[in-house]
Amino acid sequence: MQAPTTIQNIEAAFAGESMAHTKYMFFAKVCRAAGDVETAKVFEETAAQEVQHALGHLDLLYPAGTMTPAKCLEMAIAGETHEYTEMYPSFRHTAVEEGNQAAVAEIDEQIAESREHAHQFRVTLEKAAKRFAALAKVEEKHANHYRDTLALLK
Repeated sequence: MQAPTTIQNIEAAFAGESMAHTKYMFFAKVCRAAGDVETAKVFEETAAQEVQHALGHLDLLYPAGTMTPAKCLEMAIAGETHEYTEMYPSFRHTAVEEGNQAAVAEIDEQIAESREHAHQFRVTLEKAAKRFAALAKVEEKHANHYRDTLALLK
């Protein structure tokens, strides 16, 4: 099922703002390397604003009340897994066909890093699940203690 047009538009706006942030930070780096600190600062200030715009879009796409740490981790795992299993391999195939060895090398690094990121998120999700299970046991113990204490008072 396709997302409503407004959601698609917000996703596109998020992507645009995120890309603008990264691009402006790159431009700032170029300007600093050229000795133009003033222009670099303009790009950096604007990049910071672009991040705020992107975060505003995320607030609409993923309302706080619907998000949990586990859901965030699951979404991150899915995104990173998509990158190393589908997106980058497809890009790599095209780069090989076009003979762009620099792109192939960059894509190979991205595949490896995306795989590692997905692994890190999986490990974190597993640890969080264990912490939650342990916390639930502690909370149950406290609840039973309070229940027993209340029974003694009656």
